[in-house]
Amino acid sequence: MAFAPRLEEVTPGNFETATGIRVRPEQEFAVSPVMQSLAEAYVHPPGVAWPRLIVDGDRTVGFLMAFLDIDWRADGGTLRRSGLWRLTIAADAQGRGYGRFAVESVAAELRRRGTKELYVTWHEGPDGPAEFYLRLGFRRTGELSGQETVGVLELV
Repeated sequence: MAFAPRLEEVTPGNFETATGIRVRPEQEFAVSPVMQSLAEAYVHPPGVAWPRLIVDGDRTVGFLMAFLDIDWRADGGTLRRSGLWRLTIAADAQGRGYGRFAVESVAAELRRRGTKELYVTWHEGPDGPAEFYLRLGFRRTGELSGQETVGVLELV
């Protein structure tokens, strides 16, 4: 079967599938459950969160959520950023290119919106996603967001 993932909106029809996506147990410290992500999307103003399922054929293999033009410092807007808020690839679908597809999809959406940089945060640690993001071209900014490392990818 050819690699042909696509993004789909979360709907009442696929909600249970979305909330059932699980990473490997050792990764759970670094990834919020999809249910929490969808709740956060709901409580933010419309247009801030961009949640999508990653689907390949008839199988849901992951979930992503971008943040769009947020007030990064929560100070009235002196710094606005967009990026990848959440990325969850199902345990049995990891290592097959779906994470890269997710990042590339968010990058394409941000470029379409005229954004020049894609931000992401991650938990450091041996089972964390730092190496994944660094391999894709993100660089550490030297900032922390809470306890998470901030990375940025230039969108050229």
